[in-house]
Amino acid sequence: MNKEQWEQDWWGTCQNTYGEEEKQLVYARKMGLTFFHNGKSPYNIDMQGKSVLDIGGGPCSLLLKCVNVDDAKVVDPTKFPDWVYKRYDDAGIEYEIQSGEDFPSSMTEWWDECWIYNVLQHTRSPMEVIANAKRQAKLIRIFEWIDTPTNIGHPHTLTEEQLNQWLGGEGKVEILSESGCTGKAYYGVFPT
Repeated sequence: MNKEQWEQDWWGTCQNTYGEEEKQLVYARKMGLTFFHNGKSPYNIDMQGKSVLDIGGGPCSLLLKCVNVDDAKVVDPTKFPDWVYKRYDDAGIEYEIQSGEDFPSSMTEWWDECWIYNVLQHTRSPMEVIANAKRQAKLIRIFEWIDTPTNIGHPHTLTEEQLNQWLGGEGKVEILSESGCTGKAYYGVFPT
C-alpha cells in the first residue's frame, strides 16, 4: 500500500468527519483565527474579504466555515467521493486535486493567506510545500504536530527547528490534550 492509498482508506467515504473537524477548531484557534456565532452555528470565521489558499484541506477544510471570503481554494492530492467536490463547488470554493509541492509556484495567483494544518507530515517534501506557500501568499497560518513517529501515511517527523527555519520565524510549541488533539504541537502566523 502506498501513502496515497493509505490516506484514501483512512478517510473512506468521508461521511463522518466530526473527529477531524473537532480537532480543526483547535487548530484554527491556535492559528489565530476567531469564530463568531451567526445564530445557527458558533463556528464561523469572517475572512473580511481576504483570499485563502488551503494546502491539504482534505474533505472538510476550514474554508467551509468561512464567510466574506474573496477567493478560496483547496489543494489536496487525495481522491475523495464526488459529493465532496460538489459540496466545495456549492460553497464557492475551488478544489484542485494536486499536491502542495506541485501546485503552481508562478505568481499567476496571489493569496492573502495560505493555511497549512496537520498536513506536512503526509507530504513528499514539507520544505517544498512551505516554500511554495511562501511564493503564493502574503501570510501563512500553520498548525503541525511535531516530534511524532513516522508510518506509511506520515513519512516525516517534523521538528520545531525545521519549521522555524523553513518559515523564517519562530512558532509556538505546546503539548495539547483537548478535543482529540493529543501531542506536541507547533503553530503560528508568519508573514512571507
